[in-house]
Amino acid sequence: MLSSLAVVLEQPKRLTLTTLPIDAPAAADVVVETLWTGVSAGTERLLFTGRMPDFPGMGYPLVPGYESVGRVVEAGPEAQVAVGEQVFVPGARCFGPVRGIHGGAASRLVAAGSRVVPVSTALGENAVLLALAATALHALSGSATQKGALIVGHGVLGRLLARLAVLAGGEPPVVWEKNPLRSDGAAGYAVTTPEEDARKAYPVIIDVSGDAAALDTLVQRLAPGGEIVLAGFYDRVAFAFPPAFMREARFRIAAQWREGDLAKIAQLVEAGDLSLDGLITHRAPASAAPEAYPVAFEDPGCLKMVLDWRTQS
Repeated sequence: MLSSLAVVLEQPKRLTLTTLPIDAPAAADVVVETLWTGVSAGTERLLFTGRMPDFPGMGYPLVPGYESVGRVVEAGPEAQVAVGEQVFVPGARCFGPVRGIHGGAASRLVAAGSRVVPVSTALGENAVLLALAATALHALSGSATQKGALIVGHGVLGRLLARLAVLAGGEPPVVWEKNPLRSDGAAGYAVTTPEEDARKAYPVIIDVSGDAAALDTLVQRLAPGGEIVLAGFYDRVAFAFPPAFMREARFRIAAQWREGDLAKIAQLVEAGDLSLDGLITHRAPASAAPEAYPVAFEDPGCLKMVLDWRTQS
């Protein structure tokens, strides 16, 4: 029977590293030996703290993680992925009764070959960022960012949004960030605070802060007919109706990436058009996962925590 060392959230704020049996691969599946996994400061923070709103499949114990990179060590005859390829794995559901939400934080994974994306070995640990980059691409899709966008939050997702907006051309975006530890690292765009920004009419505002209480402020900075994109994760959202009514504001909810976004991002990164450099700030061996997760969520200087599985079995 196959087994895997996995990060398991037994209940909110109780995280362990445990060996779990994993499902046998089917004909279209691959078995991946994990090299690195990223820790999401958004979704996984909500799972860790127990504040994740209820949705189908939610419950504990669970294996988190949707930012995994590894090497294919077995491939079924219908998998269409070769043994030895390095791939990005956006999570897995292979742990039997232990829920996989999203199931990527483990030393060995079984996943459908159609879900993994081959990536260049030259990307190294930066490849864990592909899911966030694809989410940023999805959030930007259809928005008129060439006319100048406001991005709220200069974490990893905010930086990727800004880099993609710059890549698209037109007026560079402006990014709001209140935490001085996160104000650096801009390339081709400005980072400021709401108090220092005098502009009142942005055609597009993309919020990745997850702060639903800020919506009234964002509406006040929106141009008539403008769009607010909610690209963070929220429990409930509310806003004063009259200011939004006067502007005929449009609201759009951007979920995670969709089919095709991941492949497009991989092409942009491997072509050298989109840089993933400077986004990973913290690293830890997978054996230190119980200590690393709180750092990822509580240290304001931590943009992205990566777990290294290469010494685990």
